[in-house]
Amino acid sequence: MRIRFPGTAGHAGWPAPQCTCSSCNKAQADRRLPLRVTVDELFRVREGGAVGPVPSNYTVASTPEGTLVQGPIGGRLLLARSTPGPLSGAPSADAGPDTSSYASAPPQQVDMVIVDAAQRPEAIGELRRSGVIGTTTAVVAVGGDHRVRSPEEFARRARLWGALVPSDGSDMPCPPSVWPESRPKGPRRTLVTGGSRSGKSTEAEIRLLAEPRVVYAATGPVPDEAQDPEWAARVRQHAQRRPWWWHTEETSDLAALLLHTRGALLIDCLGTWLAGAMGRHGLWDEEAPEGAEEALEAEIRDMLEAWRSTRAYVVAVTNEVGSGVVPATRSGRLFRDHLGRLNQWVGAESEEVVLAVAGRVVELP
Repeated sequence: MRIRFPGTAGHAGWPAPQCTCSSCNKAQADRRLPLRVTVDELFRVREGGAVGPVPSNYTVASTPEGTLVQGPIGGRLLLARSTPGPLSGAPSADAGPDTSSYASAPPQQVDMVIVDAAQRPEAIGELRRSGVIGTTTAVVAVGGDHRVRSPEEFARRARLWGALVPSDGSDMPCPPSVWPESRPKGPRRTLVTGGSRSGKSTEAEIRLLAEPRVVYAATGPVPDEAQDPEWAARVRQHAQRRPWWWHTEETSDLAALLLHTRGALLIDCLGTWLAGAMGRHGLWDEEAPEGAEEALEAEIRDMLEAWRSTRAYVVAVTNEVGSGVVPATRSGRLFRDHLGRLNQWVGAESEEVVLAVAGRVVELP
């Protein structure tokens, strides 16, 4: 089959009519029409079915994963569902990070998947988890519009997810003849640093949306609604925006997670982990116990050794230090010093370090 894309953008196009936002201004040089997908120039596919008569030697079916098209001489195309919610028959999110069994037979692998990567990029990870996207499946990212800050940013995200970004008027064979560059896989380490509310956690989550198995390491204190409702609300907000199949580990034992996790691991964040480690060794007290700093440094060394040795694809969030005032307390200065050194050591052992500033990401060479 030949899959043609007369349009590749969201429902209003990119730039949207009469819109003067910065994203639409940046899209002026490469204008894109609303998404339109045709098969062999015979009929059009949309979410929920086909437009126009479908020849008898083609099959178009609505499935829990989206609209499935099968050609007369091979080729299986899926226009992925853009509405949220788990796939039909998918295992429970509480089953753990390595669950691969389904209540019913899992969906079959297809040759090409078209995903609205502005509306629902996590569909890529969900379909990889279910087996619809395999190693020989071409993932095509469409739907870009002013929900993303620029066409360049849309393309950057697609590269992280292992997806192709077609231009208007392009066509692709299904089964495909080309695939995108391989997305990052383990062992690989990425450190995302930035100030408060800089967008660093969002960037870390974006990087792992297309992964089929993700362990989310929550290193902060376990929320207590009665004692600290504001912290509990923050934790709930973070959890609600994560894909349903991500497995959360509320733990301070990062060394064990780094050594035993396979697939992808998101650590959020090293700053709260260090704060907890200092608390475990009494370093927030006015008079720290004897040997407390040595014990903390030993725990940091163990974590760093596990960071070097991990087999997972790890994305860790940390807090940037040194951009504000000098802390007023001894323990505050101690935390700043330890975190600054920890960031340097982790950065030195990472394939990639990025800085989040005002919601934008700068790659650090």
